[in-house]
Amino acid sequence: MKRIIETPDAPAAVGAYSQATTDGDIVFTAGQIPMTPDGDLLDDEEIAVQTRQSLENVKAILEEEGLNMQDVLKVSVFMDDIQDFDEMNDAYKEYFQDNPPARSAVEVANLPKGVGIEIEAIAAQRD
Repeated sequence: MKRIIETPDAPAAVGAYSQATTDGDIVFTAGQIPMTPDGDLLDDEEIAVQTRQSLENVKAILEEEGLNMQDVLKVSVFMDDIQDFDEMNDAYKEYFQDNPPARSAVEVANLPKGVGIEIEAIAAQRD
């Protein structure tokens, strides 16, 4: 059965979505943009800073469920400029040093609130 995951350590959902959901086995995070838990938008920062904040949000959501970044199976990265890929990837690697998850990274026309990146993750509950 679906269960909602919420934490004050990541930005609150601002629409008809949840920070994350789980069926008890798999956790699906909503796309996380570079916004602090206090609501500060980092849209003017370089892509590495935006990447780190987005991943910090993912990390906080997973921790609420007792998981960590090593439990992530798949990540989807949406960028407004694929030319920023190398800079994003360098920051991304800080969070997935060993046994990184599968990943897609695509350029999109626009992202919420004019940010440069949005990241979502799928993680597995531990046995």
